Amino acid sequence: MNVNLFIIAGSLLAVTGCQTLQSTEPQSDNDQHSVAIKAKSKKSATVTLDEIEEQVAEVNNLWLRISNKMQLPVTDNALVAQYRQWYLDNPKHLEIVTQRAGPFLYYIVEQLEARKLPIELALLPIVESGFDPLAYSSGHASGLWQLTPPTAQSFGVKTNWWYDGRQDVASSTKAALDLLQYLYPKMDNNWFYTIAAYNSGEGRVLNAVKHNQNRGKPADFWSLSLPKETAHYVPQLLALADVIKHADKYGITLTPIANSPQIEVVNIESQLDINLAADLAQIDIVDLKAINPGLKRWATAPQGPHQLVVPSDKAASFKRALATVEPDSRINWVRYKIKSGDSISRIADQFETTATLIRSSNGIKGNNIVAGRFLIIPVAAKDPDLATMTADQILARKAVIKSSPNKQAYTIKSGDSLWKIAQSQQVSVAQLMKWNNLKQQSTLSVGKNLVIYPNEVAVNNATKEKTVNYRVQSGDSLARIATKYNVTVAELIEWNSLQNSKLIQPGQILKLIVTNS
Repeated sequence: MNVNLFIIAGSLLAVTGCQTLQSTEPQSDNDQHSVAIKAKSKKSATVTLDEIEEQVAEVNNLWLRISNKMQLPVTDNALVAQYRQWYLDNPKHLEIVTQRAGPFLYYIVEQLEARKLPIELALLPIVESGFDPLAYSSGHASGLWQLTPPTAQSFGVKTNWWYDGRQDVASSTKAALDLLQYLYPKMDNNWFYTIAAYNSGEGRVLNAVKHNQNRGKPADFWSLSLPKETAHYVPQLLALADVIKHADKYGITLTPIANSPQIEVVNIESQLDINLAADLAQIDIVDLKAINPGLKRWATAPQGPHQLVVPSDKAASFKRALATVEPDSRINWVRYKIKSGDSISRIADQFETTATLIRSSNGIKGNNIVAGRFLIIPVAAKDPDLATMTADQILARKAVIKSSPNKQAYTIKSGDSLWKIAQSQQVSVAQLMKWNNLKQQSTLSVGKNLVIYPNEVAVNNATKEKTVNYRVQSGDSLARIATKYNVTVAELIEWNSLQNSKLIQPGQILKLIVTNS
């Protein structure tokens, strides 16, 4: 038992002790209520440590927080029973879903509670997408909440060359909850109707209700004639809620999820190279992409939304580091001389950017460009292909890992996820995946060991390190130089003993350690 638990136990016993103090004054009839309170307090003073542990677990486990606040009635229905049995027969599914939900579920629960919406709605992404933010349906729905393009557009979710807000957790969650709040009053304040309408549209559900009412038939959800998918949609959600609420009763062990923030949505104010963002947040690009699945390219969208999701424990340091980056250093730029036969679209394809951004960056309104003149082109600081690859593809392209001799074994505990283990061991999810030959969808088995190399060194036999002396130019910043040479600002500071002063001057010589093919 940890120290915090003893502190909580002591506090509870101290409070109940104060309430059970005996009074020497005679009691009147009006004091009977006080006597009842004292008697109840005296009984509560006998709370056991096991009960206290259970209360602490309840506070720390997000699943328990969710189950304790469930309110939608679970109907004794054949479809509900069918889906309940499916979940009970397939516990591996809930394990995988829990692992995917780990970084995002707390955020979604907080958004629901802020709007006073049913907590069961936090489970809709399980039904919709298996909590996979990259899920895509044959009907062109995408993301955790499976928003279709028309729905996304109606609720202000941006989708363009740079960004798909349907796959962005913050944007899609806002849109999904906006849609549910819009539907609820239209569905006669009936949550079963509302959830069904989320699946198949308000018109279809309202028509089914009116059809029954006009014929004098019952118009509750279970009596409606709806498409098969919709008729099964509400029972599936209710069955899932029932399994989670009564996991002990059904013999299901839910992997705990921490009841604390895992991510924070940061206002970055303007476009930002995501490789630079990963350096500033001091996390691996794979980890940054995993919690920002809506980013499709090497940078955030030029016209916004100007937000980035970072791990909650990195948010404060990320904001401080970002504040030191000059606005014109957030994106790398090259000066390109226009060649005969060039077009803006061809140049955009060459540099992995858009014609629109080239036009806006150079004050061009049409498509006319003149050979021999120069364009300023925004480009990726590192390999732009990384932004469009899956985590596994990125890992496959990474340098060979030379393991530290300080090999360690980590035993997987109940409630662990790759994300949680990486945070506790101060390594990245990408490293854990590489060392242990795992994929993002891999399920962790309690009791098994993971290999960890706390002092790994990434090397590539085909490359060699060399020292470069760089003369600072007018307009340079540490961030700009770091981006140009694929190093970090922290490394520049360390190599050049700049801890006491991060200011650099034109003409100053900086030492850089870079790798060449």
